[in-house]
Amino acid sequence: MCYTYDMKTTHDKQRFVEQLLAWYDTHKRILPWRDHPTPYAVWVSEIMLQQTRVEAVKPYYERFIQALPDMHTLAACEDDSLAKLWEGLGYYNRVRNMKKCACICEEQYDGALPADYDKLLALPGIGAYTAGAIASIAYRIPVCAVDGNVLRLFSRVLCREDDITKEATKKRFQAIISEYIPRRCDAFNQALMEIGALICIPNGAPLCHKCPIASECMAYQTGRQGQLPIKHPKKARMIEKHSVLLILHNGCVHIQKRPKQGLLAGLYEFDFIDGTLNEAQAKDYAKSYGIIDSIHPLPQAKHIFTHKEWHMSGWLILLQERNNNQKDDGIWINQKELLESYALPHAFKVYRELCLALMKGAIQNESMLI
Repeated sequence: MCYTYDMKTTHDKQRFVEQLLAWYDTHKRILPWRDHPTPYAVWVSEIMLQQTRVEAVKPYYERFIQALPDMHTLAACEDDSLAKLWEGLGYYNRVRNMKKCACICEEQYDGALPADYDKLLALPGIGAYTAGAIASIAYRIPVCAVDGNVLRLFSRVLCREDDITKEATKKRFQAIISEYIPRRCDAFNQALMEIGALICIPNGAPLCHKCPIASECMAYQTGRQGQLPIKHPKKARMIEKHSVLLILHNGCVHIQKRPKQGLLAGLYEFDFIDGTLNEAQAKDYAKSYGIIDSIHPLPQAKHIFTHKEWHMSGWLILLQERNNNQKDDGIWINQKELLESYALPHAFKVYRELCLALMKGAIQNESMLI
């Protein structure tokens, strides 16, 4: 459906809310966490949706809920099993905070998320947006939930030039949006998120011809929707160079656990070395593992974090004989264990898939590695 309007520079809060909710009732997406918006379901979905697209989240959400249907099972879940459930979603600190939160809720709130915005805000990993989403959607508490989608939408609706990357701007918008909250606060907050994700989009021109609230959007009325919101550019990411070694012997690959603190803390990885190793350096590194049969170059890969980029090169090292007396903190795992038991960060996706292909025999010669 397309909408056409006479140009004017006015904004009516009540009409805005009415049009927004009418559109949402007809056009809202069918999502698994919306079917039964329990506090636990809303919380899990909102944590997963941070930094991740809705379509990508769906299978992870359903797998997670099936394995860990409530606070008790989440609080009791072993760290490695929890990381494996989260494998592929990235930003693993999110799920570590979820377990901390579940343990607190077990101890203090009878295994449930508290029906109180301030108490929600005090829990690990729950910020103002997530607390607002849980409180309004699951408990119908009239508070707003302001994320990037909502900031972008209201910057255009109110034709505001505040820099939305600043925390002070977010707080100002929270105060402004709080004045709009209707009795149906759950639908209101979800409708704002939905418009922001589907119509008032983050990348590319907003789809104003499809927007049900364009008549109340002052940026649209003045032709400024393409200039808003204001976002100051981010600092350039730091580039780090690393080498990944796939060291295989008799259908098993060597992996090791990352430190308990820092980036990707406590997750597993292939042998991972700072800097770019040449063939001689890779052989020298791997010789303590046993007698090397052959060594082959692997494709380069890149992974982008918030503040840094990893530029990776790799080597496949096949051992003729393994040194069983080697003393290190790593373990040797087979194909089944790599698939089912040990979580490797998404940063190593290229090398993980190559390793699995090698284990399955899908790669027959070295030329297929590049």
